[in-house]
Amino acid sequence: MNRVDNQKHGFTIIELMLAMAFVSALLLAIAMTVIQIGNIYNSGITYKDVNQVGGTISNELQRSIAVSTPFNISDTGSDSKYIKQDFGGRLCTGTYSYIWNYGTALAANNPGRLNIYSTGSSNLIRFVKINDSDGSYCTYPSKEIAPISAVELLDAGQHNLAIHSFKISSTESVTDDMTGQRLYNIEFELGTNNTDAITTDSSGYYICKKPIESGSDTLYCSVIRFNLTARAGNKNEVN
Repeated sequence: MNRVDNQKHGFTIIELMLAMAFVSALLLAIAMTVIQIGNIYNSGITYKDVNQVGGTISNELQRSIAVSTPFNISDTGSDSKYIKQDFGGRLCTGTYSYIWNYGTALAANNPGRLNIYSTGSSNLIRFVKINDSDGSYCTYPSKEIAPISAVELLDAGQHNLAIHSFKISSTESVTDDMTGQRLYNIEFELGTNNTDAITTDSSGYYICKKPIESGSDTLYCSVIRFNLTARAGNKNEVN
């Protein structure tokens, strides 16, 4: 006569350990995936902010120059409308003038090495637009900026954005003899302003440090170089 074995069998210790190891590995993989997705998202948001602000500044400069008569941007001559400073710069297009400080100067925060407001504002100038029909801010490069008529175009935001470099160039050869119009090429670098996370490449352009470099910030560092062409002036409008 056969006996029925009613004894119940449970998991052995080894089986429990293997199951726990599998669950732990699965949870770790999920956690790493979530962290990576978060990193990609934060990096994308930073890039988007820099790109959006850079596009706004580019459009602003193109519109302003488009309604201006051709202006001198040479290094020589008292009538130059482009003032290069090692801590920033000034560009006077006729109706409006644009004044900025570079990221390194903002980080140092030395009033003697900054374009600053005259009175009434303790804010640091990043990239402002100001009514200046006679171009006085370029005629007098040390003239302090009146805050009441200045509009900040570069909101630092949560990523502490700043201009890192700015260049404008033009030659007589790109002036149209028929219309009197003149082409200007503008190049500027805009990005986050964590100076520890930014360096320059062999061409002198600002870039974010590689992950293996000391001080790198792969999550929130972003620097973008913008290039634009603007056309100014009409022969019939030049006095």
